[in-house]
Amino acid sequence: MNFKIKQAFVFFLAAVLVSSCVSLKKVKYIQDIENYQKDGKIEFFNETNPEYKVQPGDNLYVDVNSLDASNVNPFESNQRNVYQASTEMSVYINSYTVADSGYVNFPLVGKIQVAGLNINEIKTLFQSTIDDYFQMTIVTVKLVNFKVTLLGEVVRPGTYLVYQENINILQAISMAGDLNPFAKRDKVTVIRKTATGSAAYTVNLLKANIFESPAYFLQPGDIVYVEPLKSKNFAFTAFPYTLIFATITTTLLIMTYIK
Repeated sequence: MNFKIKQAFVFFLAAVLVSSCVSLKKVKYIQDIENYQKDGKIEFFNETNPEYKVQPGDNLYVDVNSLDASNVNPFESNQRNVYQASTEMSVYINSYTVADSGYVNFPLVGKIQVAGLNINEIKTLFQSTIDDYFQMTIVTVKLVNFKVTLLGEVVRPGTYLVYQENINILQAISMAGDLNPFAKRDKVTVIRKTATGSAAYTVNLLKANIFESPAYFLQPGDIVYVEPLKSKNFAFTAFPYTLIFATITTTLLIMTYIK
């Protein structure tokens, strides 16, 4: 009887240890990168990083500067002061929203069609339009609603503001504190807004061809969802060393008592 109890206890302990561990093969990023090495270097070509095309609902920060203060007076707003110490709400209130029709209603100039253009094209368009009214002006245009959302098996899920022109999926994951140990790294879903609805891309973070994926560079509004491994159902988020040792001690005491 004691032998059977010992067997059951050993089996239970082994099952707990195995279920609480994740293979390195499931958590190591970009495992096959050496397969792409040629002539002593590794190089990837990503032609799927077009500049983001502004869509209705986006918010643009537009600022006009000139050596002659009277030149920019018609375009003045409280934006310049607000952006010195802005909050997300103030940025939204003081930016120009792209209407459903694709226009931005700019002071003095009127409606300017911006939907379908990237930021550089919009800047050139604003500059040429304002030059018709004033000379020696400099126009600055920024997209102020660049956000990405990370959900699922990440350390800090949530929505993050991006203060740069582009960001890739690895950088976004690092902003959220990396993935959890039980994240399914070979099946990460990127959900992206399109002109007609939404598109979903599957990304394998274990393979080097991620660098050539159309979802490697994220776009404003992208949602990154990381599935959990099936083994998470039988595992602990943090390994319960105290519980295991307490169980072993209690079991040994009971077995000694029975004996």
